Amino acid sequence: MTDGSSEPVNFIKFCPHCGSQRFEARSAREFLCGACGFNFFINSATAVVAIIRDSSGRILLTRRDRDPWAGHLDLPGGFVDPGESAEQALRREVREELNIEIRSARYIASAPNEYVFSNFKVRTTDLAFECQVDTIPTTASDDVRQLVWTLPQDIDINLFPFPSIRQLTETYLKLLRCEKP
Repeated sequence: MTDGSSEPVNFIKFCPHCGSQRFEARSAREFLCGACGFNFFINSATAVVAIIRDSSGRILLTRRDRDPWAGHLDLPGGFVDPGESAEQALRREVREELNIEIRSARYIASAPNEYVFSNFKVRTTDLAFECQVDTIPTTASDDVRQLVWTLPQDIDINLFPFPSIRQLTETYLKLLRCEKP
């Protein structure tokens, strides 16, 4: 979390429609221009994460190569681009970060998150999918530094810096325990 200086209200000072400085924050997510009446809302961005297991049941974690939280554990994934479905983004992100294709994906859960980049807070809704792949990834690329294969019982969710990844991983691990024969 941050001290509040990364809140959008501290960055957005001019109306994007008319350029007026009379662009007033009505709440943490709503702005209204006193000059032209333009009403603007900050809404949640969408991100996706992939949960991939190998034939021995290990789960693929990644180590981030870039800030925020470079060097920390994460799950493969990223932001959904405008005009892209969550499933399309999932396939693109896995291809970019792991150099593999997804055969199928099953929705698991969603969780809210705050992603601070360039000291600007973006609120996200992160969607987790369990992914089936034909090829087990062996190399990292894009913004992934390292691939880390871990047995479910060895995952310490407190090592994930993002609250949504902790929550989604915990949800998935509970689901795995329920599905055991």
